[in-house]
Amino acid sequence: MRAFTRLDGLVAPLDRANVDTDAIIPKQFLKSIKRSGFGPNAFDEWRYLDRGEPGRDNSQRPLNPEFVLNQPRYRGASVLLTRDNFGCGSSREHAPWALEDYGFRALVGTTFADIFYNNSFKNGLLPIKLPAAEIDEMFAQVAAAPGYRLKIDLAAQTVTRPDGKVLNFDVDAFRKECLLNGWDDIGLTLRHADAIREFEAKRRIDQPWLFA
Repeated sequence: MRAFTRLDGLVAPLDRANVDTDAIIPKQFLKSIKRSGFGPNAFDEWRYLDRGEPGRDNSQRPLNPEFVLNQPRYRGASVLLTRDNFGCGSSREHAPWALEDYGFRALVGTTFADIFYNNSFKNGLLPIKLPAAEIDEMFAQVAAAPGYRLKIDLAAQTVTRPDGKVLNFDVDAFRKECLLNGWDDIGLTLRHADAIREFEAKRRIDQPWLFA
């Protein structure tokens, strides 16, 4: 998992509440357990004018010009500005995989669905919760200023707007440490690799019949 420390990222606004995980990555694309390759189908039903199927060449599909992420001004965005209850619906881990593979590193909104929130941290995404008034103001600023960027510092737990205003956010200390160091569940386990090898070696001696 990629570590997250600081980010100076272009912001794309998704001005919809209750965006569920099937909208983030539709069910027909959940045919792989690899974490990569889902970005081209993120928000598939909103992003394209036709129906997507696994194996299709997405570069040949007609884009929906009305969908915000297809607007040239938001190309290359790494921060997604969201509304209430983002990531609701099924618990599919493919949703943060798709967002990260698309290019997003941070999500900024009022509330996130619990399972999606947890899965984001485990997959290198930083979901940031801010008060509704701050989110409303940020949506207005993004609309008014092409090229709107946010500076995010996880260690300091701050979001800095282009006008210099600094917003503080809360994050669980353990999740913060894992994200700063790039530790997913496997990475946390591998920190104890020496102890695991020592245990296995001792078990071969104490219980050799298990390895016959």
